[in-house]
Amino acid sequence: MGSRYMTAITGSLLAASFSAAMIFATTAVADDQGKMSDAGGKVVDKAPAGVKLTTLLPEKISVDNSSHKTSITATVKNGGTKDSGKIRVWVVGFDGLEVKGVKGCSAIAKGNLPAGSNSGFSCAIDNLAAGDSKSYAVDATFDTSKTGKICLPVQTSDGKKTYWQQGPVPFGNRNPTVGSPATPLLLGTDNKPVAPNGDALPSTGPADAVLPLGAAGVTLAAAGAAGLWWTRRRPQQQP
Repeated sequence: MGSRYMTAITGSLLAASFSAAMIFATTAVADDQGKMSDAGGKVVDKAPAGVKLTTLLPEKISVDNSSHKTSITATVKNGGTKDSGKIRVWVVGFDGLEVKGVKGCSAIAKGNLPAGSNSGFSCAIDNLAAGDSKSYAVDATFDTSKTGKICLPVQTSDGKKTYWQQGPVPFGNRNPTVGSPATPLLLGTDNKPVAPNGDALPSTGPADAVLPLGAAGVTLAAAGAAGLWWTRRRPQQQP
């Protein structure tokens, strides 16, 4: 084979490998919210016989540190053997987590919001068949200088009974990275806020000085000390 032919084959193989790598990378990002959890959920009022309503939230979300924007998938599920009939699910934000929009749902007037919440949307469901679920795309902002919580109550259409309520459950990061483009937050984790200027972790008082050096301190110290130095020296030419 000629050298040009071999070069063309090599180039094609490299291009194919690069394309495959890009596909796998894109898939990994898309699956970031793949794992869902009902953590922080509880039954409040007894549902009709054969109806079992629960909600699910992603175990992990990511917050853009510049815009503070994040997206959350909220799911309501009927794990029973009978249809639910008319119900509604609320998506409510607390503290640093503010719900900006939920596709297909209506904003809750401030006077009707639960105590302590800052925002919320109501999603009406005519009927959720046995074994079915319905997911909602939630647009929100999260101020990482604060703690943040979300709450998903599932109620009768008139709001007189609450069959299930997940939360208010926190999203948070115990090991924040200062200056990173995004902050990953985990469901059911109290947030350790980053200072608003993004340059340093906040000081919350004298108690900080007496805290034991736990996993968070070790992780931050290791991250600051870690580094990879790569040196290459050209061999000297022999006379």
